Amino acid sequence: MAYKSLRECLINLERHGHLIRVKEEVDPNLEMAAIHLRVHEMGGPALWFENVKGSSFQCASNIFGTLERSKFIFRDTLSHMQTLVDIKNNPMQAIRHPFRYMNVSLTALSALPKKNPFSKPVLFKETSIGKLPQIKHWPMDGGAFVTLPQVYSEDIDRPGIMNANLGMYRIQLSGNTYVQDREIGLHYQLHRGIGVHQSKANAKGKPLKVSVFVGGPPSHSLAAVMPLPEGLSEMTFAGALGKKRFGYTYIDGYCISTDADFVITGEVYPGENKPEGPFGDHLGYYSLKHDFPVMRVHKVYHRENAIWPFTVVGRPPQEDTSFGALIHEIAGNALQLEIPGLKEVNAVDAAGVHPLLLAIGSERYTPYSQTKQPAELLTIANHILGKGQLSLAKYLFITADDSQKLSTHPEADFYKFILERIDLRRDIHFYTNTSIDTLDYSGTGLNSGSKVVFAAYGEIKRSLAIEAPQALSELRTARNPRLALPGVVVMQMDKFSDYTHAQKEFEAFQEECIQKNMDFGNVPMLVIADDSSFTAETLNNWLWVTFTRSNPSHDIYGINAITKFKHWGCDTVIIDARIKPHHAPALEKDAAVEKRVDALFANNGSLSGLKK
Repeated sequence: MAYKSLRECLINLERHGHLIRVKEEVDPNLEMAAIHLRVHEMGGPALWFENVKGSSFQCASNIFGTLERSKFIFRDTLSHMQTLVDIKNNPMQAIRHPFRYMNVSLTALSALPKKNPFSKPVLFKETSIGKLPQIKHWPMDGGAFVTLPQVYSEDIDRPGIMNANLGMYRIQLSGNTYVQDREIGLHYQLHRGIGVHQSKANAKGKPLKVSVFVGGPPSHSLAAVMPLPEGLSEMTFAGALGKKRFGYTYIDGYCISTDADFVITGEVYPGENKPEGPFGDHLGYYSLKHDFPVMRVHKVYHRENAIWPFTVVGRPPQEDTSFGALIHEIAGNALQLEIPGLKEVNAVDAAGVHPLLLAIGSERYTPYSQTKQPAELLTIANHILGKGQLSLAKYLFITADDSQKLSTHPEADFYKFILERIDLRRDIHFYTNTSIDTLDYSGTGLNSGSKVVFAAYGEIKRSLAIEAPQALSELRTARNPRLALPGVVVMQMDKFSDYTHAQKEFEAFQEECIQKNMDFGNVPMLVIADDSSFTAETLNNWLWVTFTRSNPSHDIYGINAITKFKHWGCDTVIIDARIKPHHAPALEKDAAVEKRVDALFANNGSLSGLKK
């Protein structure tokens, strides 16, 4: 369906039972986010907030809260977009089967952006930053943030919409030292699209003009997060997916999305940075306060009866999980075609997406060898860790399956396959002093940390423990052993203090194990946590704690560890996933706010019909 506006989409969702209106007055300070989180956890509908305290604008959230609802929104064009991607990946298919792809031309007609000389709904009226919904999501957030922005910038050397970038970078509207109504904060990395544009503008000593679009047809939001190939415009993707050409115009030198609900225009000047954050982020922690570019606000526009869309970012799964699933639906096997030998990759959502990758590849380098060991897999691993957003990963587990039956889902079965086969003395490969996700505070500094590849190939080498060995309960140096997965045991140690003390702790742990003749043959992995019962309680808990709270180079130890010709190996790998003093605090809900929003779910409340 070609939605002309966000409102039209919401009305259509409501008509088909995918949306509920919240009629009571709700405070944008924590309450709206708390409601969203609770409804999302239930797998509930989209929400339309009709009465927002302190603002004349209505709000909507959880629009893309489930993959089912996201696919419903794009039900008329999703298959056509998949076909377009298929043709891009394999152009010969269109030549061999021309009639099969006839409907693609109709989709392609919507792709070209359209300059609107007359129809400009978003220019209905001007407003100010302070009059926008000031939504604060978590108690320690630095202020109000835009969480579904479409941030538009152009290349100063090649201006024009076809060379522009549309990305979803968070925008801070208030708080810290921003001058109210005149300044807002932009959080992005310099290697991203807008960062490249800013670097070029900086080199010329000129400000970068930026437009922030909020709302509009839902295809615009998805286009802003879609990892498109270099040279492919997000605006063309938005038009093709939404079955409606992306409408735009220019005012005062700024590009305006004419179908958006809101547009904020402004300039980013060279060297002008201010503290941005903290902000509850997708790893389940706060990203802390750091200097990021500040945007001098020019004007703020909105359409008549504008609706402000938002989401809440926190420990996964959240609404962005559905974004990721929808992107996978559209992109298909594009990544596999770009990386020879790669069959499957899973950026594990429960671990915050970026920290942990699971992959299946091919192993064809030495078919004549009697010994099966990773070879081609290591080439594929290097390719994965050098690819776009995948380069932010810290942990990569990769294997090959001759039976062609293995999948990276479910994760527990994949880990069983890996841990049964891995040679821990040979198949662990570190990358130290390198870059990781800016939002990941497990490393040695902002954007700095390490990576490790666990590669496994060959016959089964061990059976895995299906319960925590009783002998582990007798240790003094670690306690409360709990089985998280076959072959994976979680234990507790005292609170982490520093790495010098941690080294001594693990030396004492190994010494005690040797003295007691501990046999770890069927336990290839130990995880040390602050709370082993919580960590081992669910697979998601184990994935989250283990891979968001550890830096491979600093937090991996081993039983009988050796270093030979610069290569490190061990008999049993130990991951120290305790919270470190330099880590960001975990996100926690506010009990008083939770109690206040209970009324909406009680009898006669707008959300009383929703049940877990």
